[in-house]
Amino acid sequence: MPELQDIFNQHPMQYLSPSQAKAFHMIRHCRTSSLGTHSQVCTECGSIDISYNSCRNRHCPKCQQAVQEQWVNAQMSKLLPVGYFHLVFTLPQELNTLVFQNQHTLYALLLKAAGHTLVELAKDPKFLGATIGVTTVLHTWGQNLSFHPHAHCIVPGGGLSTDGLRFVHSSKKFFIPVKVISRKFRGKFLHLLKEIYDQGELAFFNEATSLSIKSNFLNLVNHLYTKEWVVFCKKPFKSPAHVVNYLGRYTHRVAISNSRIKSFDGKTVTFAWKDYKEGNQSKLMTLNASEFTRRFLLHVLPDRFVKIRHYGILCSRNIGTKLLKCRKLTGSKPLEPAPPRYTKTCSECGCSHFVPYFAHFSPGIP
Repeated sequence: MPELQDIFNQHPMQYLSPSQAKAFHMIRHCRTSSLGTHSQVCTECGSIDISYNSCRNRHCPKCQQAVQEQWVNAQMSKLLPVGYFHLVFTLPQELNTLVFQNQHTLYALLLKAAGHTLVELAKDPKFLGATIGVTTVLHTWGQNLSFHPHAHCIVPGGGLSTDGLRFVHSSKKFFIPVKVISRKFRGKFLHLLKEIYDQGELAFFNEATSLSIKSNFLNLVNHLYTKEWVVFCKKPFKSPAHVVNYLGRYTHRVAISNSRIKSFDGKTVTFAWKDYKEGNQSKLMTLNASEFTRRFLLHVLPDRFVKIRHYGILCSRNIGTKLLKCRKLTGSKPLEPAPPRYTKTCSECGCSHFVPYFAHFSPGIP
């Protein structure tokens, strides 16, 4: 089956941003002689395995598994024995051009607005009256690789009471009406957007140049206030184990996996996608290779941008205090790390115990 690397190797691109050029180069050379090799020796039979180095770029579909498993196992100690909810916050398409031209600033604003919206509403006694935790994950693509910035949020079904003495459990359904969340999110995002505009932190190019005139910008903001913003609440997770499975699938996902690429004839690429507007119907889409590559590169994130962020009891300053208290109040027990989905085995004896070739070996291993 063709892979993203095959397409990139046959269709070099020009006029890329530094982060796009870096990702494009690394994916092209991932696990090839260009990036060198590393050697391991089997501790059972002593056979030596030589492998090409991975590029480790976060946009490479080949390189996410190990990083993903390490991250997921690190989150195991933060899970609570309660139900979890999954919400998706989507920006109106009228903002797409502005967001793409100010990715670092407005991606961060999207995650902040989504996380703070949930934390602030949950503190309201009308809904829960407690401090909850929120994990936000940025995705920028639709199934057809269109530019579609949105935030996935994972929320535990409960939080720490205002006095810090009780854990307040939510009902089985999400405890805040979606319409309330949508309007709070809309107001918070647009308020923060106006703030950074006034501070001169936004750039405007090409068709967005007219927005540099304040009256035009405020007209856009006023129009967006009249729209209902899309916030979708999915079915709740059955258990913390299901949350781990979800995190494993979503946190380190790239715009398209190699398994979705069905064919490549040197000129056109055919890939599988789901049409959510037609009941999640599975379809095939064919694009010329240059357009396919252009669409993929739309989703390369700015260097050092943190796409997974935590709020409420899950943010770093609260893990050792509020989250720890929640774990004690709910009688949380440590969860076993998720088993690795793939383990390298020795081609000679079938065992999976390797050490670097130049490491110290025990007696008996040549």
